[in-house]
Amino acid sequence: MSSPLTVLGIETSCDETAAAVVSRTPEGRGHILSNVIRSQVDEHAEFGGVVPEIAARAHIEILDGLIAKAMREADLGWDGIDAVAATAGPGLIGGVIVGLLTARAVAAASGKPLIAVNHLEGHALTARLTDSLDLPYLLLLVSGGHTQFLLVEGVGQYRRLGSTIDDAIGEAFDKTAKLLGLGFPGGPAVEKMAAAGDPAAFRLPRPLLDRPGLDMSFAGLKTAVRNAAYQAAPLSDRAVADLCAAFQQAVADVVGEKSRRAIDHFRDLHPDREPVLVIAGGVAANSAIRGRLEELGQETGARLVAPPHALCTDNAAMIAWAGIERMLLGPVDDRHVAPRPRWPLDASADAVLGSGRKGAKA
Repeated sequence: MSSPLTVLGIETSCDETAAAVVSRTPEGRGHILSNVIRSQVDEHAEFGGVVPEIAARAHIEILDGLIAKAMREADLGWDGIDAVAATAGPGLIGGVIVGLLTARAVAAASGKPLIAVNHLEGHALTARLTDSLDLPYLLLLVSGGHTQFLLVEGVGQYRRLGSTIDDAIGEAFDKTAKLLGLGFPGGPAVEKMAAAGDPAAFRLPRPLLDRPGLDMSFAGLKTAVRNAAYQAAPLSDRAVADLCAAFQQAVADVVGEKSRRAIDHFRDLHPDREPVLVIAGGVAANSAIRGRLEELGQETGARLVAPPHALCTDNAAMIAWAGIERMLLGPVDDRHVAPRPRWPLDASADAVLGSGRKGAKA
């Protein structure tokens, strides 16, 4: 490629409305020219979780303004954009529809190709934007809706090695926070309380830790927290902090051990390459989980790559970059791609969750 590629990205899969402009130099370096994100936490806080209809309406109200702001901050007109990339799934279908249809309109009006991006692929390729990472590498995707180990072998080439068989980690954090009356979003609330707690005060299980493989489970851990809370009721602030610390430590222990096995598996597959473990998704910001993986990297000699927090949570820069990676494979124009509520990265793997009419969730 002898000239830069510049793409406008749009992300509306859940409760963040985002637009960004990202460029790739002929040498392969990525540059974020703008990255605008508008969170909807306040709109959903009173409900204790994301309400799909409220999220979709908020996307409609603010997306046009965010796109205009992203273009202004990038100091570009439409002649400076090579394509428009938008999340086409998976996610809350109302939000996905808003973003994809807006992107389709922008692409048509500007005469640019439209690239329909898998939201999970955006997370999977972020480390190539931030760290110019070579392929292949391991990905631990930990978010509100997904928890899985993937082998990233190429753009569009992903092999699922393990997944949660029930709740995702972020979902377990949110439900634990709601159970303990800590509010929404649950992850940061639990982590804050855990900092003042004693993880040894409550004995909680480490689900599936005694079984081989990389699959995980967090529904039983969440139930164990509920049972412990009932037995200790009425809960003092100290007891809540201790429960949060015990829950967070149990999650970190499971993730750490499963990551060790994933690294060993990578070495078996690629004995001549340094193992690289990329952690992405909103839960990647959790200090206990990140700290455990940093320790694991020192113990095993594997390299841990964690993109900046702003690029671990949902954002449009990762969608724009995934669009660039797709363009490098050849011409793309996805004007007729339909929005999808479910869209596994490894479509060839057997369904673990949600194998109904909407397709496999993971």
